[in-house]
Amino acid sequence: MKKVAIGSGNKNPTFIGSWNIEPILICDDLISYFELNIAKQKNGVTAGGLNLDTKDSVDITINPKDIILPGNEAFKEYFDQLFQCFKNYEEKWTFLNEISENLEIGSFNLQRYKPGQHFKKIHTERSRIQNLHRIFAFMTYLNDVEEGGSTYFSHYDLEIKPQKGLTLIWPAEWTHAHRGNILKEGSKYIITGWINFAN
Repeated sequence: MKKVAIGSGNKNPTFIGSWNIEPILICDDLISYFELNIAKQKNGVTAGGLNLDTKDSVDITINPKDIILPGNEAFKEYFDQLFQCFKNYEEKWTFLNEISENLEIGSFNLQRYKPGQHFKKIHTERSRIQNLHRIFAFMTYLNDVEEGGSTYFSHYDLEIKPQKGLTLIWPAEWTHAHRGNILKEGSKYIITGWINFAN
């Protein structure tokens, strides 16, 4: 895990943490998992259900308890790295030490976008009673994307280009409304999910 800087946008601080995970081969292993598990792939959904006018992707949803199953070793390696990123995030925002012992990873998604697809709607990760337990969102870009596919945080006028291994953690609140811009060529793969209050 290596701390990296992203564009500053128009506001600072953004409370968006950014790192490059290591080894980068974790990304290749997660893409391979996605492509080899066709039966698990489904149209992406939001808290409001399936709506291609809001989100157009293909996802595999995984529960944390399944990380230990044979064949899922790449997820354990990934979350070991993500934990290091979050510990670094805590070091910057030390108040989080007050609540971090009560946090856990929830279900998470591997996602693939093809040209013309994207998360079209500006949205937040914490938007209704059903997802009030979300405190942070995380996302790692699993491949480089040359044309389109960026993530746009509207309140900060901040656009982040997908780069293999780039990992983001940000607050799940309305303050971090965002969308995925349209992918113009190639494929875009990400792993994404939430850090929640423990149930």
